[in-house]
Amino acid sequence: MGRAVSCGARDEGAGGSVGPVLLVDVDGPLNPYAAKPYRRPEGYETHRFLTPRWEAAERRRLIERGLPDRAVKPLRVWLDPSHGPALEALPLDLVWATTWEEEANEFIAPVLGLPELPFIAWSPSRAVPGGGVFWKTPEIVEWAQGRPFAWVDDEITEADRTWVNEHHDGPALLHRIDPRHGLSGDDFATLTAWAAGLDGRPGR
Repeated sequence: MGRAVSCGARDEGAGGSVGPVLLVDVDGPLNPYAAKPYRRPEGYETHRFLTPRWEAAERRRLIERGLPDRAVKPLRVWLDPSHGPALEALPLDLVWATTWEEEANEFIAPVLGLPELPFIAWSPSRAVPGGGVFWKTPEIVEWAQGRPFAWVDDEITEADRTWVNEHHDGPALLHRIDPRHGLSGDDFATLTAWAAGLDGRPGR
């Protein structure tokens, strides 16, 4: 199911080397959930997953609505199988940075042809730092500990970029993805160019 990389823990490569990483969110970059309903974006395939997290959350909502006996509907997810090879072709180590956590390896990775990847195990508190900063941002910086990282997510804002600039010693690219469209060729070109610009970048 992949290896959890808790916030504050280093993810070291072979020989103790620490290379640049790409932190990958699922909903937004890989699953363009904000596209118009019933109009699947070109290149994407429809999947319906009943993940343990989704089922538990939906079960709680049904109970709160007084519908404890209603069946939980699977989650509709749009995925583009070409994203897997494109991600693996990047000169960056891939790490899941998604609330799917280990479930990304069980449900998302096989569809995209990706191997099991390390994933960030978020703090249960998910404290919001304020000032418009996304709750993931401080946890990612704590996890990275100065390691160069690119991060693709649909909730990144200028407040997050400012926070990272003030709290992270290494190079970082915070690249917002439009959740109506998902990752595009232009996004992959941006990631490739950023990785190529890193001095002394170790090979994959």
